Amino acid sequence: MHGEYKVPGGKLVVVDVEADGERITAFRLSGDFFLEPDDVLEQIDAAVLGLPATATAAEIGTAIREGLPEGVTMLGLTPEAVGVAVRRALAKATSFADYEWQLIDDEPRLPIQHVALDEVLANEVGEGRRGPTLRFWNLSGPAVYIGSFQSYRNEVDPENAERFGIPIIRRISGGGAMFSEPGNAITYSMYVPADLVQGMSFADSYAFLDAWVIEALQGLGIDASYAPLNDITSPQGKIGGAAQKRLGSGGVLHHATMSYDMDADKMVQVLRIGREKLSDKGTTSAKKRVDPLRSQTGMTREAVQEALKATFRRVTKATDGDLTAAELAAADELVASKFSTETWLHRVP
Repeated sequence: MHGEYKVPGGKLVVVDVEADGERITAFRLSGDFFLEPDDVLEQIDAAVLGLPATATAAEIGTAIREGLPEGVTMLGLTPEAVGVAVRRALAKATSFADYEWQLIDDEPRLPIQHVALDEVLANEVGEGRRGPTLRFWNLSGPAVYIGSFQSYRNEVDPENAERFGIPIIRRISGGGAMFSEPGNAITYSMYVPADLVQGMSFADSYAFLDAWVIEALQGLGIDASYAPLNDITSPQGKIGGAAQKRLGSGGVLHHATMSYDMDADKMVQVLRIGREKLSDKGTTSAKKRVDPLRSQTGMTREAVQEALKATFRRVTKATDGDLTAAELAAADELVASKFSTETWLHRVP
């Protein structure tokens, strides 16, 4: 069994594994990482050999660490990354290269339509009617998005949201609330089969699915990195955050929003939690803006998004795609039957 795992910010870890159902009976590690001294590679192989076939990535990582002598230099990989690659091999996980990807730079739509499309397209991929897809949102209006499990009354200020004409929408993924207006953020959604993240913890899968984004941002001169669990960040501060939903159909929704030029004053008036977060950072000016992508690149939002698309195409060989009439109709139905209803919006009061 063959498994691969690209370490976020590191190198490719490749493993070949055999197991008899109870124990790992053969193991070989390879990749483009760096190890010193040379014989450490054989010691890692020996540490994994004989482990239970049910061992978690963390348990495999611990066994490797305990089997290494002092003074070992590991560049581009960690013992835990080897564990993830082993779990992916045993679970027969797929990789980005196993699929024909589509990239959709969507037309401007209402935020509630984008949220509904996320559920529709993740199910389409899970049920095999669509291949893995990356879709960039473009907005025709503002919105506050709250996570699937967040409390409506704790997260948003509905009076201020109404005053500014900002609808409140509950999405299907977990995570925190966010506020966006047309032109002030870059949001993308990935719809992938569960096989792509087999053998990974949620934390590992976040960084794995966003590795291309970090590469793209670094190519624009941003010292970008991933901060567990789900933050895209830089030394100048947080750039954005991601969220996920794994559906019963076998599809996985992974989406992220990155700030281009956010009006922080308006944000803290419509998001209660935003007031606490920004007060912790000493943000008191009513004219304060959150603009990591604009200030760190000097580029227009459209140019940044084009650069992200170019990196994704290079990494995945994605071709441009479109939404189908059936997918759009299904999203419209979900807007009416679910996302626009008070029952869904207030599922957690």
